[in-house]
Amino acid sequence: MSTQPQQLVFDLPHRSALELEDFLVSGSNQGAIDLIDGAVSWPNGAALVVGPAGSGKSHLAHVWREKTQAVLLGADVADEATARGAAEAGAVVVEDLDRGIGDEAALFHLLNIARQGKALVLFTSQLPAGDLNIALPDLRSRVCALPVAEIAAPDEALLQAVLVKLFSDRQLGVEPGVISFLMVRMERSMAAANAIVAQVDRLGLAMRRRVTKQLVQKALDSLPKADAGE
Repeated sequence: MSTQPQQLVFDLPHRSALELEDFLVSGSNQGAIDLIDGAVSWPNGAALVVGPAGSGKSHLAHVWREKTQAVLLGADVADEATARGAAEAGAVVVEDLDRGIGDEAALFHLLNIARQGKALVLFTSQLPAGDLNIALPDLRSRVCALPVAEIAAPDEALLQAVLVKLFSDRQLGVEPGVISFLMVRMERSMAAANAIVAQVDRLGLAMRRRVTKQLVQKALDSLPKADAGE
């Protein structure tokens, strides 16, 4: 008895659309957009965007980098030399303060440069400033004093639009009924949306199937409970 050969799946890197027009706006993220749009008026030249994983912080930071030609630094690896060099560009994005700060003195120095009007600095974090692990008192007080925009959990309209966009980014056609089916079975979070769409894509390739309610349910059932939002 012959069996049908299994479809080979090539797990290639996926690049999301990250331009300004690709950023979907709702009440949950309008404050963050307003904050980065008003960068020239930031007190002391720096600001902080806070939000959960997958909420759009990196997307917004990317848009701001493109607009300002900012240099990107990871908070956990930045040191005095890289911070000073980045400041010379006039704009800096320091991502993921919640992952730890490699050199607190370097970030304090960067904030001093911003305070002197020589650079703009945009920080991102999953945690509010007060919950960050910062040992240097001067840096802690300076970070806690930054103007902050928090990206809230997405509302229903935004999450629906995000799902459509995520499928479109992967060149997957999806009918409105499938989106509605998914909406009532998933966690209302960007992280869950990203995980589910990626799993639907993988299963669709392996099974040679288009995106249907049945395929979506199979993807939900096959994901770890945390990723599926259950």
